Amino acid sequence: MNSEKLDNNQTDSTRKNKPVIQVIYGIALTLAGIGVIYRIPQVMPRVEQIQQFSSVIGFIRFSFYLMGVLLIGGGLKKIYGNYKKLKSLHEIDENL
Repeated sequence: MNSEKLDNNQTDSTRKNKPVIQVIYGIALTLAGIGVIYRIPQVMPRVEQIQQFSSVIGFIRFSFYLMGVLLIGGGLKKIYGNYKKLKSLHEIDENL
C-alpha cells in the first residue's frame, strides 16, 4: 500500500516537473535561434571565402536564416504550450 502511494507521488511530481523542463528547453531553443541569426552576418564573409561555397552563397544564407527562424518558432511554440499546461496544473493544485 505504501509503495503505491510512493509511486503515485512520484508520478505526480514527474507530471508537475515535465512542463517546467519543457519550458526551459523552449527557452534554450529560442536563444539558440536568436544566436544563429545574430552570428550569420559575422560568419558569412568567412563562408564566402571558401571557393566550393561561393556559387551557392545565397542558398547557404537562406538556409541559416531558415534554421534560426525554425529554432525560434519551435522554442516559442514549446514555451507557449507548456506554459499553459503549467498554469493549468497550478490552478488544479490550488483547487485541491
